[in-house]
Amino acid sequence: MDGLLIDSEPLWHEAEVEIFGALGVPLLRAATRSTKGMFVDEVTQYWFDRFPWAGPTPQEVALQVLERVGELVVERGQTMPGAIETVTAMSNSGPIALASSTPYGLIAVVLAHIGLSDAFEVICSAQDEEYGKPHPGVFLTTARKLNVSPENCCVFEDSLAGILAAKAARMICVAVPEVSERGFPEVEIADISLDSLTDFDAGELEKIFATR
Repeated sequence: MDGLLIDSEPLWHEAEVEIFGALGVPLLRAATRSTKGMFVDEVTQYWFDRFPWAGPTPQEVALQVLERVGELVVERGQTMPGAIETVTAMSNSGPIALASSTPYGLIAVVLAHIGLSDAFEVICSAQDEEYGKPHPGVFLTTARKLNVSPENCCVFEDSLAGILAAKAARMICVAVPEVSERGFPEVEIADISLDSLTDFDAGELEKIFATR
């Protein structure tokens, strides 16, 4: 969802820099890339382990980050190019689901903001999983709820952790990495790599499924 359906990654970065910075964490905007794709509780624990702060618990800070991101999404969140068209194309091919590292409350805010509240048959959050991405748990749970075998699923991902999780789940993966990550080894293991969802060709995906 984040960075794929909505251009919210800069908003997450802004919220994290603002909130962690106030706690004394020397967090540069670029440093937030190391936690991309992780569940928000894992992110706050990650920074607390490295730069312990006094006052609010990591869980309380996670709630602050979520609240701030939600505010920023409503204020200026923009739908990613090609996102609506891709969701529509995939829904014409079979059941579709949203599997995200974002908690359910913020998922609802984002989907309402971009007009996709009713687009998915199943919505799963990593908040229900013991481990976040790159563990494949959230994808395997989603496949089970869709009543589809993992091998017959396709995951669209923008994060490196998400790509690893998709392939660990034995699923086809369409990667749409940001420019700075397009040469990373994780992207190379994706079945299809795109610069933007506007480049998505359902026919190419059908050919891959036909060979499985």
